[in-house]
Amino acid sequence: MREFSADQLKIYLDTCDEQPLLLDVRQPWEFEVCKLDNSVLVPMSTIPVEVKSLDTNRETVVICHHGIRSRSVGRFLEQSGFSNIINLSGGVAQWAKTVDNEMATY
Repeated sequence: MREFSADQLKIYLDTCDEQPLLLDVRQPWEFEVCKLDNSVLVPMSTIPVEVKSLDTNRETVVICHHGIRSRSVGRFLEQSGFSNIINLSGGVAQWAKTVDNEMATY
């Protein structure tokens, strides 16, 4: 699993040829407060069931509030056969701080 800071992820998303899956593993109420554009909500508690519907070959960026839950989910995905995982280190909190100052925070 790779770790990208918010700044690194922004540059990566702006320059990559194929957009990765932006997998947000927070709770629905958190997702309603703020989210990255084009992200998909799959709460952490549902990952063991939902993992079957995800493409193990697709590059996947795992997102949470501060990067801790997403790191745990990333490890689980790797153990489930995913080989191209990126964890957003610092989560949406860091994204709001360094990339999108207009993003709501909580």
